[in-house]
Amino acid sequence: MLGRSGTIRGCYTLEFWQYRALSSPPPELHRVHYPAGSRSRKSHAEPGAVQLSSAQINQVLKANEYSHTLPRGPASHGVLGFYSNTLPSNQPSEDRRSNATCLPGRGGVLFGVFDGHAGSACAQVISQRLFYYITVAMLPLKMLQELEWAVEEDRAVPPLLEWHKHPQDPSCLDDGAISFHSLRNYWQERLEGEEDGEQEEGVTSALVDAFCRLDYDLSVEAQAQLLQSSPRKMSLPGEGLALSSPLRVALSGSTTCVAYVSSGVLHVANLGDSRAVLGVQEQDGHWSAISLTNDHNAQNPDELQRVLGEHPPSEHRTAVRHDRLLGLLLPFRAFGDVRFKWSPEMLNQLYESGPNVRSAVSGSVWGLPPHYLTPPYLSAQPEITRHLIRPADKFLVLATDGLWELMHRQTVIQLVGDHLTGLQHQRPIIPRVDMTLGSLQRLLLERQRRVQAVLEDQNTATHLLRHALGDDGYGAVAPNRLAKMLSLPSDLARRYRDDITITVIHLNEL
Repeated sequence: MLGRSGTIRGCYTLEFWQYRALSSPPPELHRVHYPAGSRSRKSHAEPGAVQLSSAQINQVLKANEYSHTLPRGPASHGVLGFYSNTLPSNQPSEDRRSNATCLPGRGGVLFGVFDGHAGSACAQVISQRLFYYITVAMLPLKMLQELEWAVEEDRAVPPLLEWHKHPQDPSCLDDGAISFHSLRNYWQERLEGEEDGEQEEGVTSALVDAFCRLDYDLSVEAQAQLLQSSPRKMSLPGEGLALSSPLRVALSGSTTCVAYVSSGVLHVANLGDSRAVLGVQEQDGHWSAISLTNDHNAQNPDELQRVLGEHPPSEHRTAVRHDRLLGLLLPFRAFGDVRFKWSPEMLNQLYESGPNVRSAVSGSVWGLPPHYLTPPYLSAQPEITRHLIRPADKFLVLATDGLWELMHRQTVIQLVGDHLTGLQHQRPIIPRVDMTLGSLQRLLLERQRRVQAVLEDQNTATHLLRHALGDDGYGAVAPNRLAKMLSLPSDLARRYRDDITITVIHLNEL
């Protein structure tokens, strides 16, 4: 739908809002609240795991890798290309990724990682619909009017996005007519109630509005399905909710981290605990990691105070319990998860609708949570960071929390920097005057190891996955550990790691 894969006519098929704009400018690069290395999962693989050969390891690691080089010139908006990969732990994976070039209007390039929970339905739909909402939010009104006229006259509409996808990335089988109807309502409301503007602040407010509007539309679509479906049908055996049904999407949830690059300016929009980290090469050649996102959970004191401040003092002991919203949900911002957003009356209607709705929710929690008094408790308003790309800013790493649970951000940036540098050239060795033959031999062996690592992975995201799972504690990969981590059966893998999705965006030549 509205993508390079085709135009829209007649019945629309998608590949694929409480609105509130920011009243203050977006934060620049500022303090973050990350643990130094949050290894919350066990650090050693099961001793009984099946051993994989080197060829099998590479087959698993590289199955979902993808890379794309953008053409040089203004059309790239300052992006040279990107590397991406995803490795499931859950079966099926609850992570998703998206990458696309915006074709009309101001243009730009969009990248996103999506970490689903309570199933993959919400992450799947968000990964295919959010970029359309962002594009519509940024389009000049004149272009939106031309889009509306084309739809009214049943003419072919030029694509809004050019997708850059791995051929095996999951496709959404949702009702495209519903999705397109919601998107069209969005641009019609923009046409009715806005004045055009091209200021930089417009990007920030457009990102916020697109996130909030899509979440609002998911909620409305789910309520419509709930109200239109008979209680009898909801309770019939074999009449379970389809994976992409609006109710299943809204009952699951997804954190999201999106990067938008246009004309050398980077905006990052974040919900939850996925992260964006900038790799900066200092004048002396060393690498610095600059965090562009804050985690939206109880470990962030500002975020905790935001949540508590939205509810009366009488709920300060119950709104967040055991570092979770109402004692149940870890992220404080996410798409979907209407069980933390709808009114008690609407939720009671949901809970009375039958076993097929209940089967759509992963986990054992059913019914109103304790102390559910003043919803919504969960927000879909993203936190936006704007950054002017400098020559020293070489790349940006977007990743779901599965990576950050295993690796510190500085380690990630160092690995990516060394790998990108190694892909381009190998620096000559200049021995010191006082260097012994033994020291020189060790230096040559280390150089050989680095060359082999570069040759092994041409995709930088794959290189990160290899080190995250096989780290020997000294900066190298232990083959036995890597093999064990990759050979764990699905029922055990989740105990040791989460789904991991990584996109490395190359901004400037090294």
